[in-house]
Amino acid sequence: LLPALALAACSPAGDNADAPLPKGAWQLAADQSNVAFVSVKGGNVGEAHSFKTVAGSVQPDGTVGVDIDLASVETNVDIRNERMRDMLFEVVSFPQAKLTAKIDPAAITALKPGERKAMTVPVTLDLHGTTNSIEAKLMVTRLAGDTVLVETTTPLIVDAAAVGLGEGVEKLRAVANLPAISTAVPVTASLVFKPKA
Repeated sequence: LLPALALAACSPAGDNADAPLPKGAWQLAADQSNVAFVSVKGGNVGEAHSFKTVAGSVQPDGTVGVDIDLASVETNVDIRNERMRDMLFEVVSFPQAKLTAKIDPAAITALKPGERKAMTVPVTLDLHGTTNSIEAKLMVTRLAGDTVLVETTTPLIVDAAAVGLGEGVEKLRAVANLPAISTAVPVTASLVFKPKA
């Protein structure tokens, strides 16, 4: 999960082509953003999944928040979607995963369109009643105009057991009659932010 990330890298000052990025709040462009993860079962079978609904913002002070709707998990198999929602994430009780971070807006204020900046950002992940800190390595790219793209440069490795999902993983393993499902879950994110109207 996550994470997430930490896409914070986008809150600055100005307007137009090469002008500094604008001050103020930023909004996640959900239709251009993606949070994905990989599960590994039976020792060597990897499967890619994602979440269809993600929301987020960056406040003027650099406070970043990203909310992932766990019920929107997409595994491309209907029964697997249902099992992840009900048995793993338990969305009735824990509907969202929340990522929060704090960045220095000045760190990317001077980015010009096409320029990139690597950042390492501490991210707090609230998931399934647990709170954990993750260090996210990100690449921040200023696209055309005032749009900013924040991507993980390396996957975030989330320990399912540490975030309260260990029991759910075991339930999935049992119902699918698998020898094992890894509790180490790589998570990637590609997040686009635009100035809030």
